[in-house]
Amino acid sequence: MSIYKQVVDHMMQQDLFSQWLGIEVLEVREGYSCIRMTVRKEMVNGFGIAHGGIAFSLADSAFAFACNNRNNLSVALDTSINFTKAVQIGDTLTAAAKEIHNGRSTGLYHITITNQHNEPVAHFKGTCFRTGKGLVSGF
Repeated sequence: MSIYKQVVDHMMQQDLFSQWLGIEVLEVREGYSCIRMTVRKEMVNGFGIAHGGIAFSLADSAFAFACNNRNNLSVALDTSINFTKAVQIGDTLTAAAKEIHNGRSTGLYHITITNQHNEPVAHFKGTCFRTGKGLVSGF
């Protein structure tokens, strides 16, 4: 098993919020992650559409998995999101995090969230700070 997958598996075991979201890890490779979840009824706001925090949280998890998977503990410095399409109960959302910059102390990632029709529903940008500490021992 690759170090990238070992780190993300370790993170998922500890990440109760990602577990509550129902996140499934589809793919992990150096500086990249792709995850999926299905929107449930308890995730909607007063307008009957998915709360913006759901898409944000999905993207944030993809961001964390991509920027930490080299086994260098990284934390968010700055994040932002743009919503482009409403999300409904039952929608399946996929978040793909792609590394734009991998610096010694910072990293930049773009995360695109699409629905089951491959329509973009949100675009997330995250900058992380790399602490230099490992997450999984032995590497």
